[in-house]
Amino acid sequence: MPGTATRYLYLTRHGEASPDESELTENGRRQAVLLGERLRDSPLTAIHHGPLPRAAQTARLIREQLDGVPLQLSDQAGDYIPYVPQRHELPPESADAMLARLAEFPAAEREQGPELAREALVRFTGPVAGDQPRHELVVTHNFLTGWLVRAALDAPRWRWMGLYHANAALTVIRYAPGRPAAVLLYNDTGHLPAELRSACFPSDLRV
Repeated sequence: MPGTATRYLYLTRHGEASPDESELTENGRRQAVLLGERLRDSPLTAIHHGPLPRAAQTARLIREQLDGVPLQLSDQAGDYIPYVPQRHELPPESADAMLARLAEFPAAEREQGPELAREALVRFTGPVAGDQPRHELVVTHNFLTGWLVRAALDAPRWRWMGLYHANAALTVIRYAPGRPAAVLLYNDTGHLPAELRSACFPSDLRV
């Protein structure tokens, strides 16, 4: 009978994208390359990425810095609303603003996203069959990163909101058999020089 081994899930948001989000900027390409260089000695066995160009391009640039790690396209790693909360779930002082923000997104994203988010939990989280640890990278978007971190912390389902992930930052979650999920690293940009770190954040958060 196969054993159960630890999964290490590496998460990153795509590099900085152009205003129309059709490709990475020069900064975004540099961010992706530097993250790939940081991961060069990691025992990754797969790079999953969402279907949008900014995620696919980031994944390819990361892979070019590694040694033969396969790319795997995944709808579950895409950009979507993972959970739409009801008003009673939210803090009263911010419920109106949060619901109004979600209402700005296309109906298809709000309707299809929760099922993709459930599938993402099945595909990317928890211990793995076998005797060897598994290390996988998911190149995705801000919302899914927040959703997976929220799940690892057993936080309420709406709490994916408010978790910000910088472009090409690194998060690592460990899923060990018989133990709660552990967020080992969150939103780490140590591989990026100062000018690329500041470009990751909204203007009101740059220092």
